[in-house]
Amino acid sequence: MIDLNFLREHQDTFKELIGKKDPTFDADSLIKLDQELRSLTLEIESLRHKKNELAKQPKSGITEALRTEAIAISHHLKKSEELLEVVQKNFQTLYLRCPNMPLPELPEGGKEANRTVKEFGEKPTFAFPIKNHLELGTALGWFDFQTAAIMSGNNFAFYKGEAVKLKYALQMFMLKHNGAHGYSYILPPYLVNEKSLEIASNFPKFKEDVYATNDNLYLIPTAEVNLANMYRDKIFALEELPIRMTSATSCFRREAGGYGANERGLLRIHQFEKVELFTYCLPAESENELNRMVSCAEGILRAFGLHYRVTLLAAQDCSFPSAKTYDIEVWLPGQNRYMEVSSCSMCTTFQSRRGGMRYRTSVGSKTNYVHTLNGSSLAQPRLIAALMETYQQADGSIELPKVLKEYGLY
Repeated sequence: MIDLNFLREHQDTFKELIGKKDPTFDADSLIKLDQELRSLTLEIESLRHKKNELAKQPKSGITEALRTEAIAISHHLKKSEELLEVVQKNFQTLYLRCPNMPLPELPEGGKEANRTVKEFGEKPTFAFPIKNHLELGTALGWFDFQTAAIMSGNNFAFYKGEAVKLKYALQMFMLKHNGAHGYSYILPPYLVNEKSLEIASNFPKFKEDVYATNDNLYLIPTAEVNLANMYRDKIFALEELPIRMTSATSCFRREAGGYGANERGLLRIHQFEKVELFTYCLPAESENELNRMVSCAEGILRAFGLHYRVTLLAAQDCSFPSAKTYDIEVWLPGQNRYMEVSSCSMCTTFQSRRGGMRYRTSVGSKTNYVHTLNGSSLAQPRLIAALMETYQQADGSIELPKVLKEYGLY
């Protein structure tokens, strides 16, 4: 949620920033509903006060005029309370759909305005015709998408043999790497309730993208949901921050809108594994923590010798709760393009306001909202595709980086 005090005190700046992030969002209506809500609340408080004062009058002192006034106040109060209920519902609906305000320094526009800020390595070259990971994996017997489609539907994957070994080796490598960077290990449940998805900012805007069960529970689209809820309504002492966590889970997404022909194989599937990073910190440390998170995610790609670039996203390309995002895009030779394997975002107080996560600078001092940050470190399917395509050999085999051999699987 955005800061309502900021909305009220800096309306023009609020509208400018929200328009920069989402030109379709009706900021004027949110401002108007907020004003109506506050005005109605004050009116109702005044009417209740008058009603209570009249009720204190001794029966002997109640005149016909006072009785008429009391009836009028009661009618007015009832109508105002009914109107308040409608305005509250309309306001809350729009408020929950208001995106986070982007930081002023972000480029304006969408994907076309994203700015590359760093590159590592060079694009690999080959002395033979190269294949994409789907062709390689099919020939090697690593994947079976047809059986997965029969069992679960399109855009699910069966991993087999060496691909399974690679998945677990990558997961252990990434967890160990993240632990060395100061992130503690968390293994959460895969099912969460509606409130948890609202606090993480997935609901209500992206409800159609999440798989629901018959028990009013939902499969997690990312471990960010769990980690954003671990300290719900917590007030941190200053010395408890920052809190840095990493979690390896399966993720489940409907990905409504269809899949293009250039996103076959592992590039966009409904169930996938991802190692997540999440941080709670003081607002003053938020920028440093974002850079730390990006550096941690980069380190994995560097260890594998993969070519990648880091991109600062333009305002309209940032996710709904993000105020600033860096994408890390790995080069896939078989696709002849970069694809995102990590998105590291600073969400300022957007999630902490929804979840009530605050801190005090000293005992008895006023509480303030913490900042939250999240990042992929990394999403496995596209990482596997990049490794396969980068390290393919002329005979169709794959010579994976030696660093993975320490995990006993290669």
